[in-house]
Amino acid sequence: MRKQNNNQKAFFALVRAGLWGDVKVNGYRLKLKESAIDWGEIMRLAEEQAVIGLIADGIDRFKTQVSGFQIPQEWALQFIGTTLQLEQQNKAMNSFIAIWLKKLQKAGVNPVLIKGQGIAQCYQHPLWRANGDVDLLVNSHDYNMAKSLLISYSQTEAKETETTKEYCLTIEGWAVELHGTLYCRLTKRLDAFLDKIQDDCCNRRGVRTWDWDGTEVLLPSEDNDVFVIFTHIVKHYFREGVGLRQLCDWCRLMWTYREKLDLRLLESRIREAGLNTEWKAFAALAVEYLGMPVEAMPLYSSSWMWKRKATRIMDFVFETGNFGHNRGNSYTDKKPRLVVKAISLWRHTWDLARQFLVFPMDSVRVWWSMVRIGVNQVKKEAKEKGKNLDQKM
Repeated sequence: MRKQNNNQKAFFALVRAGLWGDVKVNGYRLKLKESAIDWGEIMRLAEEQAVIGLIADGIDRFKTQVSGFQIPQEWALQFIGTTLQLEQQNKAMNSFIAIWLKKLQKAGVNPVLIKGQGIAQCYQHPLWRANGDVDLLVNSHDYNMAKSLLISYSQTEAKETETTKEYCLTIEGWAVELHGTLYCRLTKRLDAFLDKIQDDCCNRRGVRTWDWDGTEVLLPSEDNDVFVIFTHIVKHYFREGVGLRQLCDWCRLMWTYREKLDLRLLESRIREAGLNTEWKAFAALAVEYLGMPVEAMPLYSSSWMWKRKATRIMDFVFETGNFGHNRGNSYTDKKPRLVVKAISLWRHTWDLARQFLVFPMDSVRVWWSMVRIGVNQVKKEAKEKGKNLDQKM
């Protein structure tokens, strides 16, 4: 972001205090004058970026570490109430995950939990992280088997993206996404490398475990998880908008396992996947805006070039909100399919034209990839429609 106003400064100060457990970050004390803060605006930003738990934690840190710090009672109660709701939701989601993993394992499917609740364990208060979907990664062989088991329990019509083997449905009120690949559909080079990560996870070589109430949950190994989370960030940045919560997840993961990560392996993976520029830009953002300790961020550069890229990325983060929260998508249900595609193409083209200033070469590659995928989808839908008409005749 360019020049921050008082509310934005307060917001980042609270996020950093919640992330690192201290109002001192990178050697200087964050100054927060509560009298100049619009707490309604802080709440709005926290909801928009899905970081209410972090803000609540940050408020607690300032209360205990800064003499005389206060927050109006009405807002303190709102943050407390929302955080308590998050705790209950996360406990319920964790129990749901444990039950369904046992069901899938009994049927011969051994999924790896990616993102979400696994990453939450890297936070100082895991139950305060805003939850999202239940993302389960399986190999190609288990994908169809898992689909057939889950669909019989779905409360909504399942939606599938065949090109990436993503199967989305709702079970017991929870959004579940089954992943048969880790594809980002940004470049062929990246997707080919993600196949290797998936193979390492699904063959149970590159995994770690998390115990929830006696149930062993498989998660990607530390080295694999960092790469999965980062590519997920890049995917959403180029496609629909990345949120602050995802960036905080990445920081907490890197920090929690800073002594276990194989940095040579990580750097070689970044180069092989063609993500060196993206990593350096987001690394600058993590350090400059979120207070990520420099010693725990590989390939960080203090060069003004990377700081400038970080600023442009953060502008985009606050413009779009978490997963494009600030952008209306009602047109997708109201307009004809070709019109929807045309509007989506225009949005992506406009976004990628701006991102050209940050990632010149990759933004062009991504734009061309999106056009190619969109054209192929339209052709496929037209072909299937033609077949259906022939059958009716």
